Amino acid sequence: MNIDDIRSYCIGKKGVTEEFPFDEDTLVFKVKGKMFALTPLDKWEAGEPSVNLKCNPDRNDELRDEYQGIYPGYHMNKTHWNTVEIGKDVPDHLIFDLIDQSYRLVVQKLPKRLRQQIE
Repeated sequence: MNIDDIRSYCIGKKGVTEEFPFDEDTLVFKVKGKMFALTPLDKWEAGEPSVNLKCNPDRNDELRDEYQGIYPGYHMNKTHWNTVEIGKDVPDHLIFDLIDQSYRLVVQKLPKRLRQQIE
């Protein structure tokens, strides 16, 4: 998996934009202005790729116990965000599933009028 795979998958979802709101290295994917995924491009260049994803707090402990490549979100709310290392012990299909879950969690919290724009 590479950065283009992550980018294509994220921007292929309805209502998604990509931007660099923090710095020139942190690529952020938003749905209707709310973050659901972010990835540090400098880490990809250094051979340490990862992506931060929102996750259901009830599932965090299970994922973090099962995979060494999933741990509390770096510089994020540790209750709701995970950092997922790419190319470690986390299968690609699970990474895509976690992206889907992160997107859904953010969409569910949007006001009804914004949700209706992307449904």
